[in-house]
Amino acid sequence: MLAAFKNTLFVVFFGLLACGSSPAQQPDPAPAPGPVVVGANRTEAYFPLLKGKRFALVANATSVIFRDNGGHTHLADSLVTAGLGPIKVFTPEHGFRGMADAGEEVSDSVDRATGLPLVSLYGANRKPQPEQLEGLDLVVFDIQDLGVRFYTYIATLQLVMEACAEAGVPVLVLDRPNPNADFVDGPIMEPENRGFLGLAPVPLAYGMTIGEYARMLNGEGWLEGGRQADLTVIDLEQYRREEPYQLPIAPSPNIPNTQSAMLYPSLGLFEGTRVNAGRGTSWQFQCFGAPFLDKAYFDFQYTPQSNPGAKNPKFLGEVCYGRDLRQADPPRAVDLGWLIEAYRHRAQGADFFLTEGFTKHAGTAALQKQIEQGLSAAEIRAGWQAGLQAFRAIRGRYLRYP
Repeated sequence: MLAAFKNTLFVVFFGLLACGSSPAQQPDPAPAPGPVVVGANRTEAYFPLLKGKRFALVANATSVIFRDNGGHTHLADSLVTAGLGPIKVFTPEHGFRGMADAGEEVSDSVDRATGLPLVSLYGANRKPQPEQLEGLDLVVFDIQDLGVRFYTYIATLQLVMEACAEAGVPVLVLDRPNPNADFVDGPIMEPENRGFLGLAPVPLAYGMTIGEYARMLNGEGWLEGGRQADLTVIDLEQYRREEPYQLPIAPSPNIPNTQSAMLYPSLGLFEGTRVNAGRGTSWQFQCFGAPFLDKAYFDFQYTPQSNPGAKNPKFLGEVCYGRDLRQADPPRAVDLGWLIEAYRHRAQGADFFLTEGFTKHAGTAALQKQIEQGLSAAEIRAGWQAGLQAFRAIRGRYLRYP
């Protein structure tokens, strides 16, 4: 049975939906398998570590073992089938198997497929409580990340590692590729702005896999109180960060394909503004728009509707004017051009920034002020370079892949 689990990752290329009335984006047929082997597929490396252990999973819909036929099985199901079942599952933002809205509270529940208790880390608490870790020998973390600081799965990772360090429970991370691992960019999170959109002093795009990131949190003493977790990472095989990685499974309801994942480092900043970034459409984070943007300047319009993952998007039912980026070449950087363009071509006097939210996303109050003052993207980016240089020196100590 274990041999069936040890499979090379099938890479599924998601198709980009052309403009039209189709309600959902459909993936293109799968090409030949790629060479990357994710941590979860390396069962020979970690199944022996789980035998006879009482352990919990931190997992969501991306926590899968890939099959030779192009399909996959959920890690929880695979473990139960192999007689290595966890005793509980901790669930992050968006839930375990389902796809809750961004920011929607996730409740404790029971998984129908396995009967496992589901303990929410995006509800009453975001950090496992001591009583929730009591009696555990190990916590296994396996979630697909995007490499963007305000994408909340890395905050969950940090809080899980902190709780386990405090309770003396080891942590096992199953590594997965980062579709934005080939660049480091953006402002550094400032201490006064720390929160669930950024708990560590890292740039907006940090260019690391989630396993590398876990090692950095531990090695730099960034866990609460400078503690270190008893950490093991199951590394990727045959992975190179410079090679494009196509997401085989949508990591959250509003990141439907690889195009959205690669545009997210730039378009995610719109979350801290009144501009809609495609929520309420089937091309989330592949466009932006608002009713107050200049319709004579912008050549694209759409109307957000309530849909799974965005029940109440910005400007529900209103025509938004902006940019269609479904066919754009994603920048391998944090591109401020679209944000600045939208700000400069808004209706006179229209409110643009949601100041507190924008500061939390940017990690600094300076970015909003710089845009309001009319600085160019190049002038703003020049101010990031010292911080990025210092971070690259830290990051370099934890990189595991070429």
